[in-house]
Amino acid sequence: MFTKKTAIGIGIGSLAIVLGSYFLIMAISSNTHQVSDIVGIGQNDVFKFNAEKHFQELLNVTGNSFHVKLKSPSDGLQVDNDFKKETSFDWVSLVNGEHFINITNTGDSVLHVSGKLNATINPLIITSHLIVISSGVLIIGISAAFSIRKPRGF
Repeated sequence: MFTKKTAIGIGIGSLAIVLGSYFLIMAISSNTHQVSDIVGIGQNDVFKFNAEKHFQELLNVTGNSFHVKLKSPSDGLQVDNDFKKETSFDWVSLVNGEHFINITNTGDSVLHVSGKLNATINPLIITSHLIVISSGVLIIGISAAFSIRKPRGF
């Protein structure tokens, strides 16, 4: 039978494995970001993300007056203009790389920014989830060792 410390360790380790696995699957499966922002008067909204070749991006901006600066990698879409009322951007990434979008509200009403941006996954996020999962396995292993025999000094 398990001791109290073993049962607690197995419970904590199992929880770490389940949570780490869940968030790892969510990070891998969700690379599309739905954008729905409101930008106040005189404020700006910045999007900076990495996208793979052939990813399609869509962004709509509606408001009185605004400035859009959009940079996509290589010879992709490059915009640095003032707009009034509404504008829509729909583009496909030509190469892998970083996209930068800065929307500045220059009018006297709020801006509504909506769209769908497809981004790649940050490898550090995947690594952090894998570390949580392996920590859970380590905790379960150490806890199981306590049920076999009690080590000296404990």
